[in-house]
Order: sequence, then structure tokens, then C-alpha cells
Amino acid sequence: MKKYTKSIAAAVAALAIFVTTNVQAQSEPTNPSRQKLGVGINAGIPTNSGSSFALGADLRYQIDIDRQLSIPITTGFTSIFNKDITVGNTTVDVSNFNYIPAKAGLKIFFSDTGSGAYGLAEAGAAFSTNKGGGTWFTYSPAIGYAWSNGLDLGVKYEGLSKSGTNNGYVGLRLAYGFKL
Repeated sequence: MKKYTKSIAAAVAALAIFVTTNVQAQSEPTNPSRQKLGVGINAGIPTNSGSSFALGADLRYQIDIDRQLSIPITTGFTSIFNKDITVGNTTVDVSNFNYIPAKAGLKIFFSDTGSGAYGLAEAGAAFSTNKGGGTWFTYSPAIGYAWSNGLDLGVKYEGLSKSGTNNGYVGLRLAYGFKL
């Protein structure tokens, strides 16, 4: 699983370099702004019963292939806050699960305006910042709405998987995108 996750991370990085180079080479002079940088906050409810909530921030680089299709490349930091465990009179402090995702995917707008309702699917690697946490496979389907002024609101599921162990959360992402 470790080699598989590292392969995914390498593929995400290679895709980012390839697409960035390709879009810059094919950029039309009449439409120089085909790239965006978005900053977002995420909050959600974990799917694991031993956790209370999830909170994070992300940075998304988005390359517009055309008005309806984009390639997002996302990273950031997320913490899934775990509940303490109490047995009798003893309470054990359980560490939160913290990770840095590195994902790439496809974003499809349902209209040809380059804004409005969209569907998004991303996959990649999540690098745990916890001691011994290792690297996890992560995937994130989402639906949302992006306004032409840069505001973006989405509902997503972010799943994490490693060696038969699963974690994740259902959440909201509020972001603002800047044209580059």
C-alpha cells in the first residue's frame, strides 16, 4: 500500500506539471486568464464515530481546459478531531488525525459560462502529520456552486483509506478564487 500511495502522489505531481506546461503553451492571447488560485475553509462531520468534527483549509490551483472543464490541484491541512475515551474514572486523550492532502481531479460545470453549478472528483495522497501516521489514499467527490465573482460553495465527502482502515468526513467548503 505504501508504494501504491507514493505512486499516486508522484502521478498527481506529474499531472500538475504536465497540465500547467500544456495550458501555458496553448494559452490564447484573447483569453490569458485560464488559471485560478482558490483559498478555502472546510468544516464537516466525520464518518468515524470516535471523532467529533473536521476542520481544515486548502489551496486549490485550477486550470481551465475550457468553460466547462477544469483540472483542480489541491493541497492544504485538515484535522479530524477525535473524542477522548473514558473507561471508569480514567480518561484517555486521543490524538486528532491531522493530514496534508495532495489531490488532482476534474471539475465539470453544468453550464457553458464557466460558473454556476458543478461536479468535482479528486483523488490523491494524504500525508499524516501524526507520529507513525504514514500516507493514506484520499478521494473527494463534491457538488457546488461557483459565482463569477470568485466565491465558491461546495458540499463534499473526503474519504481516507490505508491498509483496511477508513476515515473521512462530510463537509462544506467555502472558498474564494483569484484569476491568475
